[in-house]
Amino acid sequence: MMVIIGWVVVMAAVFGGFVISGGHIGALVHPVKLMMIVGAAVGAFIAGCTPATLKAVLRSAPGAFKGPKYTKAMNTDILCLLYDLLNKARKEGMIAIEAEIENPEGSAIFGKYPNVVADHHLIEFICDYLRMMVSGSMDPNDLEDLMNAEIETHHQEGHLPISMMTKLGDSMPAFGIVAAVMGIVITMGSLNEPPEVLGHMIGAALVGAFVGILFGYAIVGPIPSGMEQKLTESSKAFECVKEVLLASLSGASPAVAVEYGRKVLFYDVRPSFQELEAAIKGQR
Repeated sequence: MMVIIGWVVVMAAVFGGFVISGGHIGALVHPVKLMMIVGAAVGAFIAGCTPATLKAVLRSAPGAFKGPKYTKAMNTDILCLLYDLLNKARKEGMIAIEAEIENPEGSAIFGKYPNVVADHHLIEFICDYLRMMVSGSMDPNDLEDLMNAEIETHHQEGHLPISMMTKLGDSMPAFGIVAAVMGIVITMGSLNEPPEVLGHMIGAALVGAFVGILFGYAIVGPIPSGMEQKLTESSKAFECVKEVLLASLSGASPAVAVEYGRKVLFYDVRPSFQELEAAIKGQR
């Protein structure tokens, strides 16, 4: 949503300033230039992608236009889910949660948190490490190393489409120059035309550079920034789960373990101690 608001502000500032300065919007309308720049940039982008990377970009780029996924309510649900699972394991033994983690979609505990269950990567992360804890004695240091490796892999995988979108935005000013040079080449072949015709042709050529720079920095540029923020939010959720499970493995009670996870969350999406306590009591 913020990306769209930013686009509106950019367009209002750029085109509004152009009109106030005495310019005519019609002078900037050159669909062929837009086709050349965007088409060349997208073509080069596709040429530099593997099929898997292209799918990842198409899957993650729309997230830049959406609001935050890991809100305070979502993080509260994650912590409550972990509390419920660990509390059951503490009362009935670790083997008691085996059925829950083997079939999260059909689990009564997971069923209380549909928004969390919808996040398949996070649920897989939770269930995989709870399986290891159920299967036998795990050294907390070994488990932490394994979790860190997976979180790092998750971050690298999420950063690949961001990198490709950044390159797409960076390439557009260069393709704008290409379009401008081609316009100048056409103009040089028409030097016998009157000044008013030459002025129009030179202006059309310069529009190519303008469009490339505008699209590169103001239209495409903010998208990877939004994707980066979404990736950071996702990584924080994984870190939260990691801290809770490690604390539990080290002997902390469920109530204390979820505090470890709560503390690593960013302040604006972190439930307070009282909010989390009330949520846990409400679920119970």
